[in-house]
Amino acid sequence: MPVKVSVIVPVYNPGRYIDDCVESLLRQSLPDDAYEVIFVDDGSTDDTPARLDAVAAEHPHVQVVHQENSGWSGKPRNVGIEASKGEFVMFVDNDDYLGDEALERMYDYGVAHEADVIVGKMAGKNRGVPVELFRRNHPRATVGNAPLIDSLTPHKMFRRAFLDRIGLRFPEGRRRLEDHVFVTEAYLRADNVSVLSDYVCYYHVRREDASNAGFQPFDPAGYFGNLREALDIVERYTEPGPARDRLYRRWLRNEMVERLRGTRLLNASEEFRKDLFQQIHEVVVERFGPGVAAGLTPAQRFVAKLAEQDRYADALAFAEWEAALKVRALPERVRWQDGSLEVVLAAEFTLHGEPMTFPAGADAPGAEPPEDVREAIDWLGADTAARLGRGTLDLVFKERSNAAPHFQPVEVAREAVPAGEDRVRLVLRATARVDPARAAGDTPLKAGLWDAVARVKLGGWTKEVRVGPAPRGERALPPAGVVAGQVVLPYWTDPHRNLSLDVGKADKRLGLARIPRDRAGVTGDRLTVPLPLYVPADTEVSLRLTSPASDTPVEVTGTLAPAPSGDGSVLTAALPAKRLTGGIWRAALVLAPGARTPRRYALPLELRARDGRVEIVRAARRGVVPRVLGKVRRMLGGAAPRTGK
Repeated sequence: MPVKVSVIVPVYNPGRYIDDCVESLLRQSLPDDAYEVIFVDDGSTDDTPARLDAVAAEHPHVQVVHQENSGWSGKPRNVGIEASKGEFVMFVDNDDYLGDEALERMYDYGVAHEADVIVGKMAGKNRGVPVELFRRNHPRATVGNAPLIDSLTPHKMFRRAFLDRIGLRFPEGRRRLEDHVFVTEAYLRADNVSVLSDYVCYYHVRREDASNAGFQPFDPAGYFGNLREALDIVERYTEPGPARDRLYRRWLRNEMVERLRGTRLLNASEEFRKDLFQQIHEVVVERFGPGVAAGLTPAQRFVAKLAEQDRYADALAFAEWEAALKVRALPERVRWQDGSLEVVLAAEFTLHGEPMTFPAGADAPGAEPPEDVREAIDWLGADTAARLGRGTLDLVFKERSNAAPHFQPVEVAREAVPAGEDRVRLVLRATARVDPARAAGDTPLKAGLWDAVARVKLGGWTKEVRVGPAPRGERALPPAGVVAGQVVLPYWTDPHRNLSLDVGKADKRLGLARIPRDRAGVTGDRLTVPLPLYVPADTEVSLRLTSPASDTPVEVTGTLAPAPSGDGSVLTAALPAKRLTGGIWRAALVLAPGARTPRRYALPLELRARDGRVEIVRAARRGVVPRVLGKVRRMLGGAAPRTGK
């Protein structure tokens, strides 16, 4: 079979951090003969070369190229391109990993849309990745109709014939931003670029030891010298005017202005800050006309102005003010409704931990920020208040194991709340409906823990924050829901009291062991048990009955129906009295019998059949030994979910 995709992985001393990368590449849903993996070891001095050779010996579609250290990732990637046989090449860093279906989905999507470049959705684990680009699929994207320019890392799929036709390769040697040069030219010269956003293809990982190449200290003069090469590409393939300014704006915003804001600037050493500021000042004056900064947010425009005018002290003062500006998003209501979890939250900016206030009834100020820092802060306040009607608040659920983000549908209301004489607080309130069957990009939520995150865009700021904390004394949450074949439990984390979802992992926290004995009953052969579970409609479940006196469990189909009171649900099941012989039978509930590995939840019920009738004997209780064994298992890393964060 012709090779569809060649995966190229530059490697240098990754240690254990390459394990996830290797495992994900071997798990790909493409057949082994449809793709190849090329590890290009750039002179590693740890045991990685031998480990990769062992992997290649076991897997014919894996090969390892060894070379002397070249200093950066450009040459290893070029060597991989030359060694590749695939129709497409895909670049992966040695400390990142792919979704199991990434290659198959990206290849099929690219072929379907005749793309030269395919950009797969990214998730950042403790590092930033583009967000707006991946809100939806873009089958035919350009730098003009989609925020492609926000994604300049090389972790994409490229048609090999396209790279050869235009002679595109990575700059080599010890340098920075070689990926910006490569990807920018690819975007500008491709016949088509396709963006696949309905599946997380690439997991971009920041190592626990923060030793990724991109996180190492850099020399500002060298860095911005390399940045000029990316600007040269834009200049070569675009005409002067708004389109070029819009592309230049990406570097002004991301690589310059954002480095001069808040704690990102303040946390650097004084020597580095001054050098960084000077290099940015030189690039801004040398390369950017007024149209580049004009499209920035108001706060970004002010920082760009300070850089252009070489006002380092004022930039530092503004960074100190911005460092105190945060956002908070408080949950106001969480409840099940019509098969979805309704989450109402309110978000606003804070300054030094207190609600931030703005001028009441402010008109939009002039387009140009004032010269004075204090006046500019007042200008930003008035501008933000005037823009309240355009503020957005999104609810995003992130899978805790990999930080994959999924936006939920929301309705947003905006309110200026009086806060003293001629001052208001700007509050955004969102009502989100989280459908467990579609909450992960129109697919069901996977089993695991999911954290609720609010994303706020208002005025000149875009900020994310966990939804919480829950108000003290108001910690009530709805019960777990049995929805779309899954058990979904909303809960507050400990100790921070933020909102999260437990999908298919919770046991004790479902509260099934606390059912009052006197609320369960058997009438004839019909068992009735009220349960603290939400169901949107009658839901088929199963009971598993076991007895120490029998080697054969009894499986019984049951129904969970919404309780008439509207509080929880009622389990009903017909009990086969003739099969329940030989003593006491204990009951376990299977809430998702159609799952690949159905999970059983013990009920505090013991049943006995007598004279053709079934009766509840007493509530079952775990003995001391089982409780101790359960605790030991959890201490040793058992299945109990971690509830922190």
